[in-house]
Amino acid sequence: MRLIFLLLTVSLLCIALQSPNLTALAEWRADYIEQGQWMRILSGNFAHTNFAHLTMNLAALWIIAFIFRPSARSYATLLLLISIGVGIGILYTPIQHYVGLSGTLHGLFAYYALREALQGRLSSWVLVVGVIVKVACELTVGSPISTAEMINARVAVEAHLFGVVNGILFALVSYPLYKSAR
Repeated sequence: MRLIFLLLTVSLLCIALQSPNLTALAEWRADYIEQGQWMRILSGNFAHTNFAHLTMNLAALWIIAFIFRPSARSYATLLLLISIGVGIGILYTPIQHYVGLSGTLHGLFAYYALREALQGRLSSWVLVVGVIVKVACELTVGSPISTAEMINARVAVEAHLFGVVNGILFALVSYPLYKSAR
């Protein structure tokens, strides 16, 4: 029930940020971050270019939650930490403007897939390898043009990379803690 409440809250926040005025306040912008608007490192992940972009990302947020069945606390913590990691990572790229949750979603997926794999679920290694190969292909070949057209923006594959790296690192760091608690 708490997970559903979290998902609804995040969904409503993202929907509210579709208002052009709120998007302008939330979007990740390098120039504003350099001027001290640090909250944009986090908030830019929750704004989206359009409703197609929003719908795709919210669907993925819910699907990841239903596939891996995390606790609400775990999901909320990782959602925030990975979003911050993605937002900081983008600072080291030429990107000047960014909105969207996809980098964080890649990180959540990588985290939960790797955690399951480390716990002995062999089939989850396929998921881990799959998300790594997907991002490697995006970085080398590029993302589908149809996706960029649908979201009316360039797909920030760098965000996907930072999300996966953060998710994998958090899984590796937290696994010994999780294992000793069991």
